[in-house]
Amino acid sequence: MPAGQFHMQRSAIPGVQAVSARSGHAFARHTHEQFGIGVMRAGAQVSHSGRGQVEAGPGYVITVNPGEVHDGAPIGDGERAWQMLYLDSGVVAACTADIAGDGPPTLDDAGVLLPTLRYAFEHPARNQPDLAGRVLALYTQVTAGASRLACDALLLRVLAQAGGPRGAAMAPPDRDGIPASLRHAIALIDDDPAAALSLADLAGASDLSRYQVLRAFSRATGLTPHAYQMQRRLLLARLLIRQGMALAGAAASAGFADQSHMTRLFVRAYGVSPHRYALATGN
Repeated sequence: MPAGQFHMQRSAIPGVQAVSARSGHAFARHTHEQFGIGVMRAGAQVSHSGRGQVEAGPGYVITVNPGEVHDGAPIGDGERAWQMLYLDSGVVAACTADIAGDGPPTLDDAGVLLPTLRYAFEHPARNQPDLAGRVLALYTQVTAGASRLACDALLLRVLAQAGGPRGAAMAPPDRDGIPASLRHAIALIDDDPAAALSLADLAGASDLSRYQVLRAFSRATGLTPHAYQMQRRLLLARLLIRQGMALAGAAASAGFADQSHMTRLFVRAYGVSPHRYALATGN
């Protein structure tokens, strides 16, 4: 268990999770299925993402887009503290449609924004006091049980200020920019993260050699095929836990060797155990 504290708080808005953290833990490279926006409250952090390496000090706004590979480590020997809001794609889709004036959002069967309304946070770390104030106010409102009207209004203002339609400079390359042959290999993992796949399976799907697919996969996703598969399994496990599945069942269904294997990777990536995550999500 990493040193520090992680407190997942109840939120007044469905599809929005609130996390308050203080830790000296260095997070390994990982991804989230949600949008994340928060504020560094104390200390400083260095992180690398698809949008480059950045440092964030007290008061900085920090963001992450879904699927964006990133890590994070404290600067110096001490801890850093932050508050973060994680937003489901459906929540962002509804807000994006309102901001753009385009009517109801367009989602795929999994509830993910379709390309016509692709939204992304623009800056992974930015010293922007006015936006930081709004993010912290939103955090306070959603965790204090403020009225839905007040929360919705402030959420719209935060998203309108923090990002916009996805552009090449605003997020890591999307799947459309990945060679078609490699998309087949990525789809093998995305479609069934729990599947026992070999590098030869991915190479066969890509019509590439094992070495070629290994290099191309890392360039395209920022992760090795095995690390990418582990991230997809973690995301699946989080979904199953939120849906109320028991931890042992979630571990097995997501393809982990056992519950302890899932727990080790879960803590390394998110700083909180699956058990604490389940409690915070009401399961």
